[in-house]
Amino acid sequence: MYANATQTSQSIVPAIGRILMATIFVFSGVGKALAPEATLGYIQSVGLPFASLALIGAIAIEIGGGALLALGYKTRLVAAGLAAFSLVTAFVFHNALGDQNQLIHLLKNVAMAGGLLQVVAFGAGAWSLEAAAGRKGLPLAA
Repeated sequence: MYANATQTSQSIVPAIGRILMATIFVFSGVGKALAPEATLGYIQSVGLPFASLALIGAIAIEIGGGALLALGYKTRLVAAGLAAFSLVTAFVFHNALGDQNQLIHLLKNVAMAGGLLQVVAFGAGAWSLEAAAGRKGLPLAA
């Protein structure tokens, strides 16, 4: 499909993949922000302390991390954080394996973590803020 690794690394495909993965986080975070009561109830139902702080943290991680992933900024670090978040939420909130719906949510989160680990391994790609800063010779803010 590709002639060599250089063409692959300069492809827009990694950007599309990052945006597709980021979409679920951003939408989920916005949903939590617009209707926090349902999420607070769910957090409380599994017995986590400080449900309000957990909600704020989840919103920040999902919207902030999703946006940074889509833009390709601090991509490996962000992807690693989102992978960890996906696994933690999978096993804390979707551990009723006898419930088909919960099992699907668990497997979805595990699969998302797998995709995010691919981003950790291979980076943001050519269509990212990181790559743009490198091409211009300008460092992105630390």
